Amino acid sequence: MSKNYRILDLIRRGRTPLENHLIDGLIDGRISRREFVRHGSLLGLSLPLLGRIGMAAGFGAAPSLARAGAPGATIRVGSSVPAAAIDPVTIADAGGLLVMQQVAEFLCVDGPDLVLKPALAESWSPNTDGTVWTFKLRKGVKFHSGGEMKAEDVVASIDRLADPANSSNALSVFSGILQKGATKKVDDYTVEFHLDAPNGNFPYMVSSDNYNAVIIPASYKGGYEQSFDGTGPFKLEKYTPKVGASFVRNDDYWGDKALPDRTEFTFFTDIQPQILALQGGQIDIINQMPVLAGVAVLNDPNVDVISLKSSAHQQLHMHCDEGPTKDARVRRAIALCLDREKLAAGLMKGRSALGNDSPFAPVYPSTDTSVPQRKQDIAQAKQLMEAAGAGKGFKMTLTTERYLEIPEYAQLIQNWVKEIGIELELNILDQSAYYGDAVFGKSNWLDSAMGITDYGHRGVPNVYLAAPLKSDGTWNAAHFKNKDYDQMAASYIAALDLEAQKATAGKIQKLLLEETPVIFGYFYDYLTAMAKGVTGVQPTAMSQLFLEKASKA
Repeated sequence: MSKNYRILDLIRRGRTPLENHLIDGLIDGRISRREFVRHGSLLGLSLPLLGRIGMAAGFGAAPSLARAGAPGATIRVGSSVPAAAIDPVTIADAGGLLVMQQVAEFLCVDGPDLVLKPALAESWSPNTDGTVWTFKLRKGVKFHSGGEMKAEDVVASIDRLADPANSSNALSVFSGILQKGATKKVDDYTVEFHLDAPNGNFPYMVSSDNYNAVIIPASYKGGYEQSFDGTGPFKLEKYTPKVGASFVRNDDYWGDKALPDRTEFTFFTDIQPQILALQGGQIDIINQMPVLAGVAVLNDPNVDVISLKSSAHQQLHMHCDEGPTKDARVRRAIALCLDREKLAAGLMKGRSALGNDSPFAPVYPSTDTSVPQRKQDIAQAKQLMEAAGAGKGFKMTLTTERYLEIPEYAQLIQNWVKEIGIELELNILDQSAYYGDAVFGKSNWLDSAMGITDYGHRGVPNVYLAAPLKSDGTWNAAHFKNKDYDQMAASYIAALDLEAQKATAGKIQKLLLEETPVIFGYFYDYLTAMAKGVTGVQPTAMSQLFLEKASKA
């Protein structure tokens, strides 16, 4: 299709310089349509407007949505057991956040394509430098308890999460970004977020990407399991800790009413009973299925699998300040031992993307794909070991968690590094023993000289860039301290423009290849299994499950 410059000129009027620069990037071919839609949604441009711009720029109409299924079903889900009491402030596990998300909603939702879609907020926009973001709230939204959701509820919900006194799980997102008291009510339906520093990706911090950031009444004082109060398309019918939960349609919902009459959640302590329940017809959906444990399901003709590309990964950290991995050449040598193609094809059965030893996953539009992919090179690894004075090898302990494919991944690494004289002893712990208190000095995760840790999906790399890699990062298990890196990470986080993000991302990717404090071997797909005939289910790689459009044949 040809470009319609008359319509483009009309659309440009009243747009900010930042928005017009993004439109220029699409027209000139500097960015793809996918990147344009995703970044435009981040800046607060509506999806219909982004579609009109795409058509005027010669890209044709966006694909139409699938037809809705039949109403009235009961959708049955198998999931992991919530690890603790369900509370929006502290919840940190997949089972708990899945249940909470059935009743409570976010200002915006990060979809599987990483495009932000309006939910409780209708629109948002930054000031010129990205230090203040203004959100316009949807009117007429009611909590299940009856009151209307307004700005004071948003302020109170986010202030709870940003307050260090509450030990909020969301402090990993908000620390250094948003303080308690910096979320301000402008009027009943307008909220401003005044940030500690410029942040070009901030809307993701208050979206479903930050699973704690659900909006609940300002009056909330705790005891969420007694009320499950929210604004969502379902409301609580029954919750039994360690056993399960059920929900019914909320007929006062602000949006399209949910198709299912009911949803039921059964909690399981292991994946194999979930697989048997799915194959036996006791449940319709397994929320998350690991690749190795689920091989039988992947090949079952009676099961459909939704596979989402994600940024979820298993980080291999190495101490940068002591021991044999203090020398960056040794760390690079270890990284060069990994056969990433075999990891993706063998261990992950083709359900992953190659990692290149930085948090910039292929799924991110800001990833610089011109940076060469690191490949296995044993000869070069041996040369680096000799140059570092470690040619005779050494012994070391690799500590990790018993979760998903991590134990098998550890064994592969153990075998590969033998070729350069490194003898690894594996110390594989259950998750509670591995994470400990999750603070330095009281955690096998943070205190081990070498360890593998699972990191769940994020729609933008900000948390990965800061917590495990910045000099003052709360999860810096590698003890990596590099002023150049800290400045680059701050520049990336501040950038509002996609091309500026890409330019800084390339510098970060090259620096981390040189330093290699952490090995990112692969980014795994998020898999959800469903019985044939179940449609309209929308999982996210954050372990959420949107069921309002679900139906059964």
